[in-house]
Amino acid sequence: MTPDPIGKRLAELAGRVADGDIRFATAESCTGGQLAAALAGHTALGSHLERGYVVYSVDAKCEMLGISRALAERSQGVGASVTAALAEAALHKSRADVAIAITGFCGPREGDEEVGLVHLACAVHGRGALSRTCHFGEIGRRAMLDAAVAEAIAMLCEAVERLPTGD
Repeated sequence: MTPDPIGKRLAELAGRVADGDIRFATAESCTGGQLAAALAGHTALGSHLERGYVVYSVDAKCEMLGISRALAERSQGVGASVTAALAEAALHKSRADVAIAITGFCGPREGDEEVGLVHLACAVHGRGALSRTCHFGEIGRRAMLDAAVAEAIAMLCEAVERLPTGD
């Protein structure tokens, strides 16, 4: 039986926010709300989810979070700069302390897309941003989505550590 990396990381995040009033916002493209659902579904984390944006299409990224159309279209809505812009926009359009964004290519391959490529960015009020690029490879759509969510939760753990004490 394989371990549950999402469950393990959710438990770690729950432990880090147990004594605080930290609020999260998500801006998800390729994961389609799976991260927000994981947070909402966890007894100790549900109350920390301030809001979640599912911005799967280029139009959604531009209309819901105000991302520049030129920026979004330059990379089909997927890329480090798009993801960073989504995280910053989700932070500023919410009452969250930390916002995380995910974009990527799940497959099947279209054109020269790298299936399994995922960009993550996490914005923290007054503390700058974290970013990460993952190359999961062609491990299957479901496995790639789970891996992206697990990595996003790990980034949230890191971001919580960057918050000023007492928040």
